Amino acid sequence: MSRITVLGIGAMGSRIANNLLQQGHALTVWNRSVEKTVALAAAGAEVADTPCAAMRSAEVVISMVRDDEASKQVWLADEVGALEGLEKDAIAIESSTLTVGWTRTLAQHFQLKNRAFLDAPVAGSLPQAEAARLIYFVGGDADVLGRVRPVLDSLGSAVHHAGTVGNGMAIKLAVNALFGIQAAALSELITFMQHCGLEGTQAVDILSATPVCSPAAKALAEAMVARKFAPMFPIELVEKDLLYLATSQEQLEIPMGKSAHQVFQKARHQGYGADNITGVIQLYSEKTSG
Repeated sequence: MSRITVLGIGAMGSRIANNLLQQGHALTVWNRSVEKTVALAAAGAEVADTPCAAMRSAEVVISMVRDDEASKQVWLADEVGALEGLEKDAIAIESSTLTVGWTRTLAQHFQLKNRAFLDAPVAGSLPQAEAARLIYFVGGDADVLGRVRPVLDSLGSAVHHAGTVGNGMAIKLAVNALFGIQAAALSELITFMQHCGLEGTQAVDILSATPVCSPAAKALAEAMVARKFAPMFPIELVEKDLLYLATSQEQLEIPMGKSAHQVFQKARHQGYGADNITGVIQLYSEKTSG
């Protein structure tokens, strides 16, 4: 078994950490708010005071934090940043959803320190994280990936090597954008069909039986008419990821991504930020079950 550190014990990070403990790894965790580490400590994890201290003896380090700024603080903060304490033969895995630009800049900091780095964001939400069925998109050296492949395989159902550093993040942003664009479109179309006189469940049943409806769209639509808005992929994070897509390549026009970002930004401003992605339909109709 390996000595593994997980940085960031939020909804996803806590489930990844728990799976690693269950698999018998020696686990160290760090989180900005220590109360989120209590259950893992009770299950046998060591809790570190700082990201740097969490590097002690770690062979593999997985970061799962909210955004670029959190990633910067975790890895590079003066005196307490994880990179400062990362041991020579350890491998750092950035699994947060970040901009491509920051991911590649971060990789340069690791290169200057002669430390191994992979970007390995995931597709999947809380059920997939809990069941160790995440899908990994990995950017970085193939030999480095080979060294940590058993760990990623134990946490996911598939591991895709996308090429150089940053490519994994590019795929992750594209995946999340495709999901967000479908959700934004469905929220409008379901409301349109209801206003034309269709009952919500009937409309979704017919729409989802057609070849144009993806399995993901079907699940989104069914949850929308059932008003299932409990957060798994909160609107505030959907908005963040769509913004990252739109700003990762400033010379490239991404009109669909930008339009979807505006929809989710509006949803957050209207107080739906903590709701699941399906809650975006609340922008258009207060009664989506009829």
